[in-house]
Amino acid sequence: MRFAILFPGQGSQCVGMGADLFDARPDLLGDAADEILGWSLRDVCLKGPEDVLTRTDRAQAALFALGYAAWAELSTCLDITPVAAAGHSLGEYAALTAAGVFDYRTALRLVSIRGAAMAAAADREPSGMAALIGVDEEEADAISAGRRADGGRMWVANINAPGQIVVAGGRADIDWIVARGRDLGVRRVIPLNVAGAFHSPFMATAASEVATALRDIAVGPFSFPVYANVTGRPYPEGQVADLLERQIVEPVRFAEALVNMNVDAFVHVGPGDVTAGMARKTVKDAAVMVAGDTTSLAAIAERLNEER
Repeated sequence: MRFAILFPGQGSQCVGMGADLFDARPDLLGDAADEILGWSLRDVCLKGPEDVLTRTDRAQAALFALGYAAWAELSTCLDITPVAAAGHSLGEYAALTAAGVFDYRTALRLVSIRGAAMAAAADREPSGMAALIGVDEEEADAISAGRRADGGRMWVANINAPGQIVVAGGRADIDWIVARGRDLGVRRVIPLNVAGAFHSPFMATAASEVATALRDIAVGPFSFPVYANVTGRPYPEGQVADLLERQIVEPVRFAEALVNMNVDAFVHVGPGDVTAGMARKTVKDAAVMVAGDTTSLAAIAERLNEER
């Protein structure tokens, strides 16, 4: 069975997540992680409170650490290797680390810098995101371009699945699309509970900070292909830093990545099941599995080993 692993991004966090992984992988989730982050990963994940865990700087680090720890557990049980990997937004760092491009400690430091930089960018002015249901990328792009032509600031930010596009913009732009969406042919507009306009020019200062952090970091060879958010295709050699910088201000082309992988099965690795839902909607004939705790990880490893 040709399978790909998928890692979730910000929004998949919940208080209580990863309890069994903290017990199984103290080497990844214990004191060493806390030393890098400057706060207790275990306490924030297991005790919250929710308003602390959902902060961009906390949520990104927590989701990365738990996603990678879940992969570390799964990989020890596998007799086969994935043929591809991808992560949604923040999840791309877990995918790259799983593929051996970064070591875990280096990636956790990078994610900590990224989360803090994106939080600071979001704090500079009110902005947000909204999901547009029932339109394709071309239609969403035309709506966004029309808004910009009228003096607004709105861009396509995520292409998640057929008929599921996310836009990012200023607070007034999000209010505008919520009010006008139906008149513009959008079946439904869902404002998202996020801190800012991620994957848009609103994040330019964060992209610059991440680029600086990446400048002196060693990059290892890929043990399997990772599909980049920016292109929806495998990372070319020598472009890790460039694509990660661009990812912060450009759209996440997740649906394209899912199609281009050409696999029989997808395994969502880490908290929640968001990427599993995207895979089901995008590649309807593929098997989709969710590996979020040690019990499901062991069962999925057994299935993949049997069907190789």
